[in-house]
Amino acid sequence: MWRRLPAADRWILRHVAGSGANPVTNALPPLGRAANYSRLWWGLSAALAATGNRRARRAALRGMVSIGVASIAANVVSKRAVRRPRPPVELTPVARRLARAPITTSFPSGHSASAAAFAAGVALEWPLLAAPVGVLAGGVAASRVVTGVHYPSDVLAGIALGLGAGVLTLWWWPRSTPGPAQAKQVQAVASQTGEGVVIIVNNSAGSADGEVLNALRKRLPDAEVIEPKEGDDLPAVFAEAAIRARVLGVAGGDGTINLGAKTAARHRVPLLVIPAGTLNHFARDLGVDNADQAVSALQEGTAIEVDLGTAGGEVFVNTCSTGLYTDLVRYRERWERRLGKWPAMLVGLVHVLRRAQPQDLVVDGKNRRVWMLFAGNGRYLPTGFAPTSRPELDDGLLDIRIVDAARPYARTRVLLSVLTGTLRWATPYEGATATKLDIHSPNGSLHLTLDGEFTRVDPKTTIAKQPRALTIYRTG
Repeated sequence: MWRRLPAADRWILRHVAGSGANPVTNALPPLGRAANYSRLWWGLSAALAATGNRRARRAALRGMVSIGVASIAANVVSKRAVRRPRPPVELTPVARRLARAPITTSFPSGHSASAAAFAAGVALEWPLLAAPVGVLAGGVAASRVVTGVHYPSDVLAGIALGLGAGVLTLWWWPRSTPGPAQAKQVQAVASQTGEGVVIIVNNSAGSADGEVLNALRKRLPDAEVIEPKEGDDLPAVFAEAAIRARVLGVAGGDGTINLGAKTAARHRVPLLVIPAGTLNHFARDLGVDNADQAVSALQEGTAIEVDLGTAGGEVFVNTCSTGLYTDLVRYRERWERRLGKWPAMLVGLVHVLRRAQPQDLVVDGKNRRVWMLFAGNGRYLPTGFAPTSRPELDDGLLDIRIVDAARPYARTRVLLSVLTGTLRWATPYEGATATKLDIHSPNGSLHLTLDGEFTRVDPKTTIAKQPRALTIYRTG
């Protein structure tokens, strides 16, 4: 087969050259030029990111990361290893030749590798875009044969490398779970106009603005809307509201929703979650993106039952942590809007590992020296250092992640593992699931971060679960 490949390549090139001008062969060369230096893919990724859609942003980012992997594999490694000459110029009609012939070797096609990598990365995150982006990528790959700068086998090899690069990104960055997290659906109190509903709006939250208030008052004119003033005792405000409410509503970020969840569970009333914070992690997993969706679920009476995590008399809907992860989340959230989530996470990791000190704890009766202890309310994905989403909200499990500080060069090994996507196999890192975890701080002081809010708890604390302890509205 290898002896016949050059002859087959030349036969295909001659056949393409003799096909004559047509709309396809006329359109392909400009398309290929648009992909020079991946300009076409940079432009598409920028357009996807500009939509503001979280899935589109992830698709754009995975596509560009895939191009980076494919470019190294094709242009740095493979071309230098194979060093195949470009096809003879006379095999291509003059009208189709590029004005500036490439000076690099021919095998594999870097354009094809980048095109296939971007298409694979986008399709992995958003399959709906697989066909249109795939057609563009196929056109770029075909243009390299039409313009005579690559043999067909160069293009096929480039496509294979690009597809492999896209799949390889799953090694350290698993796909987000499609749709909201799963949970048992139940029927709850329905209210068309907001009668019996008390909603507390935290105006200090990231996006609890007039638009949210207007939407609530327009669609729920009979609801009681409370806007606490600065200095008000928020736990008392929530408790008083829950006493007279058939449904307790909360508009704010994860910290405010935490307080609403704790209060609603204690008073056994369903909770209406209206995302109005900066990041809205819980609402995102819940599948409630805005006030209109929350109100629609209330009017339909559709809801789910979710677990609550508990720690020292407090609750958490997302995560509980101590040590390095607490500092890392603070740093990431400070810089995420400027740098993006993953760059902020990596920069923050370097910053925190340089300055942080390990913590002495007794974990389930064993003396431990740890950089981080993390407990998620439910199993989180990906399995590694930066949990981002969870497939279920009622699995009855805690996602336990510990970075051990007693092992030699633990900080350096953790950093290298994060950068190479191999943290889940790194020796200092431990990941497991459990229904409870006993922790004790021998130093007499234990600080935890619960849903992004810092709190001090008893030095001897049990982190546990309350299965399906809370009813929350969401559309079916």
